[in-house]
Amino acid sequence: MSEEVKTENFDSKQYVTFVVGERLYGVEITAVREIKQWSPTTALPNQPVYTRGVLNLRGTIVPVHDLRARFGGMLTDATENHVIVIASIADQAVGILVDAVSDILNVSPDDTRSVPPSAREMDLEAISGLVARDDQMIALLDLTRLFPVNTFMAA
Repeated sequence: MSEEVKTENFDSKQYVTFVVGERLYGVEITAVREIKQWSPTTALPNQPVYTRGVLNLRGTIVPVHDLRARFGGMLTDATENHVIVIASIADQAVGILVDAVSDILNVSPDDTRSVPPSAREMDLEAISGLVARDDQMIALLDLTRLFPVNTFMAA
């Protein structure tokens, strides 16, 4: 029985969860580099509507994307209460603007559910699964599909 517990712990993954409006999202903790308070960005031409611009993070130029707008909502009216989750996608630093970071969640494969086929195609591509916690659903994001590296700062 102790081997079974070790296997379950080995298979489970940790996710950083965050809030956008009334929705909860999570990304694998191994992809998160840091979490920082919102700071204004520099807009660049010819970017997707959800790209807020870039910021200089200790010498690294980081594109910042608004998760609310990425999923079809309005651009966030960002204030000092908002945060940017700095994540790594294929060795590229990317910032994700969210309302607040919520928690760190341990998720076993048995806890993850598939996205229903009735969801929009964009959601199906960007959400790798759903997890129920405390009467809420947390959408687990696939960052490589949500923000493809080849679209960063394309002119």
